Amino acid sequence: MKKTFLIVAILLLTLQSKSQRLTTTFETTQGRQTTTYSECIKYYEKLDGNFNSILIKKINVTDAGYPLHLVLFSKDNNFDIEKWQKEKVIILVNNGIHPGEPDGIDASMMLARDLATGKINAPENIAIAFIAVYNIGGALDRNSFSRVNQDGPGSYGFRGNAQNLDLNRDFTKNDSRNARAFATIFHLLKPTIFIDNHVSDGADYQHTMTLLTTQHNKLGGTVGEFLHSTFEPALFKNMEKKSWLMCPYVNFEDGSPEKGWVAFYDPPRYSSGYTSLFQTIGFVPETHMLKPFKQRVESTYALMVAMIEESSKKAPELLKAKRSAEKAVLQQTQFPLRWVVDSSRCDTIHFKGYAASYKTSEVTGQQRLYYDHSKPFEKEVKFYDYFRGVNIVSAPKAYIIPQGWHEVVDILKLNKVQMARLNKDTSIEVETYRIEDYKSAARPYEKHHKNSDVVVSTKNVAMRFLKGDYVINTNQAAKRYLVEMLEPTGDDSFFSWNFFDAVLQQKEGYSNYRWEDVAAQYLKQHPELKQQLEEKKKNDPAFAASANAQLNFVYKNSPYYEPEHMRYPVYRQL
Repeated sequence: MKKTFLIVAILLLTLQSKSQRLTTTFETTQGRQTTTYSECIKYYEKLDGNFNSILIKKINVTDAGYPLHLVLFSKDNNFDIEKWQKEKVIILVNNGIHPGEPDGIDASMMLARDLATGKINAPENIAIAFIAVYNIGGALDRNSFSRVNQDGPGSYGFRGNAQNLDLNRDFTKNDSRNARAFATIFHLLKPTIFIDNHVSDGADYQHTMTLLTTQHNKLGGTVGEFLHSTFEPALFKNMEKKSWLMCPYVNFEDGSPEKGWVAFYDPPRYSSGYTSLFQTIGFVPETHMLKPFKQRVESTYALMVAMIEESSKKAPELLKAKRSAEKAVLQQTQFPLRWVVDSSRCDTIHFKGYAASYKTSEVTGQQRLYYDHSKPFEKEVKFYDYFRGVNIVSAPKAYIIPQGWHEVVDILKLNKVQMARLNKDTSIEVETYRIEDYKSAARPYEKHHKNSDVVVSTKNVAMRFLKGDYVINTNQAAKRYLVEMLEPTGDDSFFSWNFFDAVLQQKEGYSNYRWEDVAAQYLKQHPELKQQLEEKKKNDPAFAASANAQLNFVYKNSPYYEPEHMRYPVYRQL
């Protein structure tokens, strides 16, 4: 008995000694500084070297030329990920997507250590993976000024990555190597829960931690209902017990919470919107920018612990809900491509704010908003977090993509979409879309001039496809992802991000003097088109006055006009 006690005591002292040697930059500076990228990686390498429960994987190469470091923790020292997926709730934590918001980087370093040393009791039914620093290029671009709204740390990284991209707009378009590495990680792990640590901008209030949650109606099914009714309330209660009274992400800045506010809408370009396409619950913790850095990191640490605790308690329900949702998507036939707030329903939340007032600006001499910390308040406010789907489409049996659109095909493969290739030239009956109208943004947004307000018409035709073209059956795990990305009217579809803009430009044309003769002959052979031309001239004076418009009308209604122009190059097999 004495021998056993001695062994346990020695083990505890050894772990305590290791823990003391593994203090972080955040701790040694009393919460004034965040770690650098190189310090962070060296720290995790020490953990990997000291504890069998920690394993580091290097995933791909980012835009900055460095791989992503994926830090895995498993209490039983087992890193069989397929076994994890059968038995455990897998939590994936992303840090440093905006390196000027480094709270999660430092909190995760301490949490990984404390899980490994046993300071935090790690449940057997939980596996955790940390992306040490996601935006490596931004982390290396260190400064002390870009986060003007923020209270500390002393220096930090920059929002733009090595391509100056905002990576939290890149989860579907995949312009960055970072996003492509993330997709590799996400589909390797197939996490139950995803956490993307951030710091907020916006209004001033008393809460240190706010939480943006995957919109439960968008997530849908049993997993959406479980999230909204059971899991999320449990998280809020857990944080309150830890003395961190949390509220939903504050989506207003005018100082009028009594009006209520609408939950943040997260299309798939954002991390939590992307994960919902695969029935993974996504959370974006947003600590309040004006709270001291030390306080923000501590609250981020507390929330991740709360997430582990509640996931462990509810592991069977979480896993059952996710699996049920994955099966339900396979049976689903109608898919919304956009979501709008349902203003007829809301929840009530307890909000702790500061009175908003106005005073004369020392800069402009005009009235300016400020929050009066001498007048704190607590109110029950309306939170509009119910959304309804609009722009609903039916999923086809399959999509067919000609092999020339390899950029899209590569991204689909990256997201583990199952595809077959035609083994010979084949004629197939398909539904086609024609782009009838769209708007293209005048200014670039994350390297693109986005298309919006897309209007399409449909036509069923027999088309010839070539050997090697891709046939994508929608009866697969990526079904929802496929519909949202391949339907041209979707908010974050490939068409919206300009991947198919080449079809918007007409490639062939005519010389008027030559087309005059050909058009005249064609109208003689097709009197029905001649009648349409005359009727349009009667009803449209501007058209009647324009020879060019009339020639173009005849051209576009003849076989001489190229069918590829404005024809969306993804085809629906019904």
